[in-house]
Amino acid sequence: MSLALIQSRALLGLEAPGVTVEVHLANGLPSFTLVGLADVEVKEARERVRAAILNAGLEFPSNRRITVNLAPADLPKDSGRFDLPIALGILAASGQIDARRLKDFEFAGELSLTGALRPVRGALATALALQRQQQTAALVLPPGSAQEAAFVPSAQVFCAHHLLDVVAQFLAHVSPVAADAGETPAAPPDDGACGAAGWHRVTATPPAPVTDAPDLRDVRGQAQAKRALEIAAAGAHGVLMVGPPGSGKSMLAQRFAGLLPPMTDGEALETAAIASLGGRFSPERWRQRPFAGPHHTASPVALVGGGSPPRPGEVSQAHHGVLFLDELPEFARSALEALREPLETGCITIARAAQRAEFPARFQLVAAMNPCPCGYWGSRVRACRCTPDQVSRYQARISGPLLDRIDLHVEVAALPAQELLEAPGGESSSEVRARVEEARNAAMQRQGMPNHLLQGALLDAHLQLQPEALQFAHKAAAKLGWSARATHRTLKVARTIADLAGSTAIAPVHVAEAMQYRRALMQA
Repeated sequence: MSLALIQSRALLGLEAPGVTVEVHLANGLPSFTLVGLADVEVKEARERVRAAILNAGLEFPSNRRITVNLAPADLPKDSGRFDLPIALGILAASGQIDARRLKDFEFAGELSLTGALRPVRGALATALALQRQQQTAALVLPPGSAQEAAFVPSAQVFCAHHLLDVVAQFLAHVSPVAADAGETPAAPPDDGACGAAGWHRVTATPPAPVTDAPDLRDVRGQAQAKRALEIAAAGAHGVLMVGPPGSGKSMLAQRFAGLLPPMTDGEALETAAIASLGGRFSPERWRQRPFAGPHHTASPVALVGGGSPPRPGEVSQAHHGVLFLDELPEFARSALEALREPLETGCITIARAAQRAEFPARFQLVAAMNPCPCGYWGSRVRACRCTPDQVSRYQARISGPLLDRIDLHVEVAALPAQELLEAPGGESSSEVRARVEEARNAAMQRQGMPNHLLQGALLDAHLQLQPEALQFAHKAAAKLGWSARATHRTLKVARTIADLAGSTAIAPVHVAEAMQYRRALMQA
């Protein structure tokens, strides 16, 4: 009778709770039992592990009673990431490798029938969880996953291509000559990659920044819309663009991410960890602001996350980046209403009967829509064929509470062909981004957060309204029937406009400019 314990990690949001793989070998009728709330793909590991061990030329204890427990028992486990720790547990319990030397490592990897290791999703999220929990265990991962996890600073990551590469590092038998001489197995080489076969220590090399991103200069005209995007980028505000087809709404939205300040180390790690959970991590996009543009047929689960086990949705994939919702009224009402929580709190909580996961979702919403079903209501170029009742019903697909949570509403009018062709080239994204960075830095030095996040006492402390501006704001809110939320959001936008102007106090002119971005849709 023998027992072996191997450490691994499950995927549950960004927490990646620890899992202990316990393997027990006992006499009795031959069997292979796997317990511990394992999903179907985890239970299928029995056949993969058996074939991998045998095809690798190792001994599988087929004449023993094998029990594998994934502890804790009430934590759901999914994916093939437990193949490698289960195989190592069997080998350790049967005495083929030294179980004592495995305690300083955590393992994850899917096994092929030949024993080769295949990548698993969530490697970077696992390494980030280890760092946050101040764990010192080294990670052993397959190629691809190891390079991904190595992006976490101070992470100790080893890459192995085959089960035998791992077994060779933890052999139970050392020759007497080597033992008398005090020799230990050679340290793995640090090649910085993991291209060659064998066991390697991996370090990450961040790629060069991408310079071919869409430039704001490509958009002709639309000075007001560009100004609104600059304000939105400086204060982390959401923006809704309303205009007829072909007016440039999508072009503007696709260039918005290029106006945002560079990502900090923490932001880059969180964004990459969420991409890793969804299997979307790409080293080439390291430190690039994510841009998510789901189709209007996306379900609420696809938009905000869900499933069993819970997976991050588009709002989380856009964390610290841009979520672009084109044709906003065409989205399902339930999907749009699900955006309320992340817009307010910056996170989304997925609750299920057996588990609860929380994903960060601090995104900037950029939405676009036509003003009416035909798209040409209020257009100078083409006549609208919709009745006022049709226009009202179309715009009513967006609820008032959701519309109230979007800070800037801007009209993007269609330009006549002659005016469009003769329009001079505007400022480049880099020029606008320089002003955005300066305004964002001023806000961070003053209050430690973007203006969009100001709440309660912090909002009162940092608005710094001139008396005339405060009186003007009160009159405007009473006359236009704004809610308390709409009034506060207008003042936050005014604070951002003042920062862009280099002013420490909010003047009436700043409030007046912010007011034009709270117009009702029927007034567009």
